[in-house]
Amino acid sequence: MALEIEWSKKADEKFDKILKYLDENWGEKVAKVFVKKVYDFLDIIVEFPQIGSLEHEVKGIRGITLIKQINVFYIIKENKIILLDFFDNRNDPSKKRF
Repeated sequence: MALEIEWSKKADEKFDKILKYLDENWGEKVAKVFVKKVYDFLDIIVEFPQIGSLEHEVKGIRGITLIKQINVFYIIKENKIILLDFFDNRNDPSKKRF
């Protein structure tokens, strides 16, 4: 059974921020490619939720690289997957907030 996707406020805001950056600096085509990658990823994790590596064992936070610059973090709760954050890998890893 496929799980539902729920976006946290933080994930939603970061996604919008990334799209704005891509559109302004790289153009609409690049932004659309990123959106497609994100939604392709969502299609995969609803079927295979364990695909991401376990980033925080106690909290059950999983992460996966969407593109070399961006990781997405999520948790699995009951019948849904909650997207927690999109993280720019060019930032200091200590800035990851789980």
